[in-house]
Amino acid sequence: MKEKPSLTIVRRLKAPPARVYAAWTRPDLMVRWWGPDGGPVLSAEADPRVGGRFRVVFQTLNGETHDCRGEYQEVEPDRKLVFTWQWVTMPERRSLVTIVLREIEEGTELNFTHSQFFDEAARDGHQIGWTGSFEKLERLMDELANEVR
Repeated sequence: MKEKPSLTIVRRLKAPPARVYAAWTRPDLMVRWWGPDGGPVLSAEADPRVGGRFRVVFQTLNGETHDCRGEYQEVEPDRKLVFTWQWVTMPERRSLVTIVLREIEEGTELNFTHSQFFDEAARDGHQIGWTGSFEKLERLMDELANEVR
């Protein structure tokens, strides 16, 4: 059987692992960075425990509304999250996201893998989306550092 496409992105963030983890699991922070562009996040829900669910609804600048959801498979606070990923419009296309956070001198290394894509086109579209989201996540980490001061 042919292996399904996957995507790996590694980012170094100037924030401790606990702050990065919070951005993935606290709805009040998720609404501040989710989505590929400057469009608003309309709602975010998260119950970060094995078997718990998340849901994020966001709008892109072109006015499209996107609704993604999934179930947490592994939860290690401040270290690791594994969850399923699916769009409400295509529930049959379920994929898997794995996030590993590693403390480094400058902050946190985020190792992100999104696997089991339906095809290469789905992977490529998600690469664009996640790249935009991670740029916003980096800005959020800077904003939170300034709020703490």
